[in-house]
Amino acid sequence: MNKLYIIKIGGNVLDDPASLTKFLSDFASIREPKILVHGGGKLATKLGEQLGIQAKFVRGRRITDADTLDLVTMVYGGLVNKQIVARLQQLGCNAMGVTGADGNMIKAVKRPVKDVDYGFVGDITPADVNSLLLYFLLKQNVVPVFASLTHAQGKMLNTNADTIASVLAIALSKHFDVRLIFCFEKKGVLKNIEDDSSVIRLLSEASYKELLDQGSFADGILPKLENAFAAIQAGVKEVLIGDATHLLLNTGQETEGTLIIR
Repeated sequence: MNKLYIIKIGGNVLDDPASLTKFLSDFASIREPKILVHGGGKLATKLGEQLGIQAKFVRGRRITDADTLDLVTMVYGGLVNKQIVARLQQLGCNAMGVTGADGNMIKAVKRPVKDVDYGFVGDITPADVNSLLLYFLLKQNVVPVFASLTHAQGKMLNTNADTIASVLAIALSKHFDVRLIFCFEKKGVLKNIEDDSSVIRLLSEASYKELLDQGSFADGILPKLENAFAAIQAGVKEVLIGDATHLLLNTGQETEGTLIIR
């Protein structure tokens, strides 16, 4: 099976022009089939403030009312996505910016209201991915760049970018040997949040559950870990969580961050 890299890039790298330039240069130089997934949270919050739209979060997740939905569709699907695609084209990488609505790539279900009404937020499963279309695009050396938006019943929906990356990895693991890479500003999953050198190099499900019970993980890493283990359990070969500056190392054999394997 061919290798496929599905790479999710986090907010802090998108917000820093120098970091983003280096990251996109590294990403463009990966020779194997690849997919990029991005959000754009801080820019959406900043532009929202200028437009009088206040960001509301519950447990670290954005509440998406009608105004916020318009905002994130413009920022993620428009401004951020097209800037990334244009820069990748300049680097000789034939990128194509997409949301879940384009080519019906990812259908969603609007999240049902339980204890919290998250608004226009999409929940997705691997069965919702148009994996055949993605397979043919990848075979034509097209590089899909996903903004974190999906669709249902004629409406765009805001969807967590980590979840999109994980669901794409699961859906495409029947066609490729997938390595899912979550890139952010830390060197990996840390045993001690105060100590940047306490990277857990190899994380098994048993040690993850043990550390979880001890309350070792910071809030920000939990959605990544949940999505990582969901992917592994569903047949994805490898998941890596690491520093965006180590991207090229992390597409090789000798990895730098936290490697999660079955």
